[in-house]
Amino acid sequence: MNKNLQIAIKASLAAGKEIMEVYDTAFAVDFKDDNSPLTEADKKANNIINSYLVPSKIPIISEENKQTDFSIRKHWETCWIVDPLDGTKEFVKRNGEFTVNIALVTQGKPVLGVIYVPVTQTLYYSDIENSKSFKASLTSHDVSLERVQQLAKAIHPKITDNKLVKIVGSRSHMNPDTLDFIEKLKFAGKDIEIVSKGSSLKFCIIAEGEADIYPRFAPTMEWDTAAGQAICEAVGINVISVDMEQKLVYNKENLLNSSFLVSK
Repeated sequence: MNKNLQIAIKASLAAGKEIMEVYDTAFAVDFKDDNSPLTEADKKANNIINSYLVPSKIPIISEENKQTDFSIRKHWETCWIVDPLDGTKEFVKRNGEFTVNIALVTQGKPVLGVIYVPVTQTLYYSDIENSKSFKASLTSHDVSLERVQQLAKAIHPKITDNKLVKIVGSRSHMNPDTLDFIEKLKFAGKDIEIVSKGSSLKFCIIAEGEADIYPRFAPTMEWDTAAGQAICEAVGINVISVDMEQKLVYNKENLLNSSFLVSK
């Protein structure tokens, strides 16, 4: 396990522990300028993650950090991309479907990704160099890296049934374009099953073979997708921009993603 992956895993576990301490309280909910929710858990998790990543000397793009101007960012060959609490709406609803997302990106491409699910203490991470992604069901946020590796099991995408297509839909963002996409598949003779998940768990269930396609026509930011893309790409799943017909790229001038499809 390379050094940066070790750092990202440690940071995600520490952030997950901090998030759960807030989750078990009567926390307040604020709102950002775009009307998205913000809690004390987002802020605390971000601070914890920064404490692990800053010593790496690799610059950071995080949802909760002040963004560095593109005139500087465009010169970054490598950077971290972080969502300290992906799925704040799910956190507020207390349905457990929220994650910590940490990715490392080089020349716009994700080279490693870590997604941690604090409620279930489930860790996903990728080893793109060796074309593998892993899932570890942990028993503590304080587990050692050695124990993580002992518990980790390789995950693999689904062998697609040509007739049945399992489509991942968001619990918060099932919009008309997504519904139109589903109807087109039905018209093509496919049997459709909808699998609902919040946050970056949608990428994880594709990577581990629990679904076939994740169409996303609602807005996302780079920190929502980078870690999930890394985990998917390591097992042969593509994350393709609908507009550009190429893989999503990162550290763009505008950190907003285009619509995309996740599939083999």
